[in-house]
Amino acid sequence: MSHDLSLAQSNAFELARTLMVPVTLFKVDGGAYGVLPSDELDDADVVVVHEYDPHEFSPAH
Repeated sequence: MSHDLSLAQSNAFELARTLMVPVTLFKVDGGAYGVLPSDELDDADVVVVHEYDPHEFSPAH
């Protein structure tokens, strides 16, 4: 868990690219951010911030 959103976003992106599975960046009640593979996230007490899909390609600019 991290309280720094930019650090959590970077970790989520890298985890998705390393595992080659979609991962979800979420926020919990205490204000901390976490990252899990999307198929493992089943807790209703979190707020989904973004899902990173390594198979979704878009232009860099």
